[in-house]
Amino acid sequence: MTGEQRGAQRAVVLGLDGVPWDLLEGWMADGHLPNLAAVAEDGVAGPLDSTRPASTPLAWPSIATGTWPDSHGIYAFYGLRPDYSRRMNTSAALEGTPLWDAAGPAVVGNVPMTYPASEIDGAMVAGMMSPGTGEGFTHPPSLAATVREEVPDYVVGMNWNDYREDRGTFVADVTAMVEARRELLRLLVERRDWRLCFFVFTAPDRLQHLCWDESVLLDHYRLLDDVVGEVRERARDRDANLYVVSDHGFGPVDRRVHVNELLARQDLLAGKDGAGARGALDRVGLTKDAVRGAFDRVGVDLAATLKSLPRWLVDSVAERVPGEDSLYDIDYGASAAFVHGPGNVYVNDTDRFDPGVVAPADRPAVRAELRSLLEGFTDPATGEAALAVEDGDELFPGDDRSPDLVVVPDPGYTLAKGLSPAVVTDEPPDAGDHRPEGIFLAAGPDVAAGPFEGATVVDVAPTVLHGLGAPVPAAADGAVLDVFDPATPPGRRAVETHAYAESGAPAADDEADFDDVEDRLRGLGYVD
Repeated sequence: MTGEQRGAQRAVVLGLDGVPWDLLEGWMADGHLPNLAAVAEDGVAGPLDSTRPASTPLAWPSIATGTWPDSHGIYAFYGLRPDYSRRMNTSAALEGTPLWDAAGPAVVGNVPMTYPASEIDGAMVAGMMSPGTGEGFTHPPSLAATVREEVPDYVVGMNWNDYREDRGTFVADVTAMVEARRELLRLLVERRDWRLCFFVFTAPDRLQHLCWDESVLLDHYRLLDDVVGEVRERARDRDANLYVVSDHGFGPVDRRVHVNELLARQDLLAGKDGAGARGALDRVGLTKDAVRGAFDRVGVDLAATLKSLPRWLVDSVAERVPGEDSLYDIDYGASAAFVHGPGNVYVNDTDRFDPGVVAPADRPAVRAELRSLLEGFTDPATGEAALAVEDGDELFPGDDRSPDLVVVPDPGYTLAKGLSPAVVTDEPPDAGDHRPEGIFLAAGPDVAAGPFEGATVVDVAPTVLHGLGAPVPAAADGAVLDVFDPATPPGRRAVETHAYAESGAPAADDEADFDDVEDRLRGLGYVD
């Protein structure tokens, strides 16, 4: 197939995790982000609607595969098992065809949910959820040593809890992380033959979770704009269409709704009772919070101590020491419903869970009760509604094990899953959290300049593949966006589809140590 038939020879997908359209649009208009503004002026720019929930583990797989979570199979960082236990979701959990499997050779870097790295036609450096830079970090495996040698400051992630009292160091270390990512991007695009480059910078999401200060954020966005300028030049040199996307948006929050606590107060969820050893410990004040406080007072790192112990022992103790954790402190055998992941509400029915407590015939009534409760909930401090609710059957019609409902917090609110002394609590100053409206910008040899609207995360992969002259996966839920100049090959060509084979991502090592990953997620409020 000739270049004239195919259109642009290459495509670059640059991910900027958590960047919201409203912030970006304003700063582009004010002249603060000249490189992003140039992409928008040369092509198209607008909001990109995310998944529900608008969250990393759902949205990046949707961007990569062009499918919603009921097709790609990932609803949270952790997979929920029938016995209520959880297992870290890895690339092996992803169903469908990511676009790097449909358009090789490809270089893929730092894309969340890609650990362990797949054996693609090209090179991959796994992103968020990688436990380290050892086995499974790269494909080919030898690339890991190259990264460690040539980008010595590269880190997979940071322990965000370490920075809560030191904003200056936090901002400096996030900046250093961006620069190391930038070096990795250069290493991949300069040394590898590629048709597709897909690379994600997760730093804006991380910064915004803990530091929603627009003066600080603007400096960070200027750094990202400089990255975009460099990538834009490389794309132009390689005759590539450039796509700049985010998985979701962001905004400030000052209140947190503990949704499982709300269910508990309506007798829809039960905490573990105070019988036996658990009750005795509670009566003498030996709770999880007390244990954490005692370790802090004597200057001992609790996280490091726990990592030195066998996981079975940690789990056993955690189940006996009372507290508010959504994994250890909920009595699932006595709960009609519960929240798992980023706002996913499940009716605890006997078809999906073992043991389950709700008969399948009663599931619709319990779901209706839950929806009424959640939609009617108001913040006691303001009297205003705090939550919106979406129907799981409408969001995820292709999966009968999907969540029954999805809770979406109103602007200014975030969610928590753990039990709590209060249903609504205050957030730390300058906290931020996800919102549904991300960004989509595109420019290049085939992209027409003009107005643009109506894009969703599942439209990215079909659009990128069509621009490359590759068939769109037949299973894709998204569509090719109307961004191509009618005079170019992708603008003239009819959309082709193909039934690709399933992705062959390797299973994660059962002995892989995800403790550091859990620490990073907990520091950002992703897990309780």
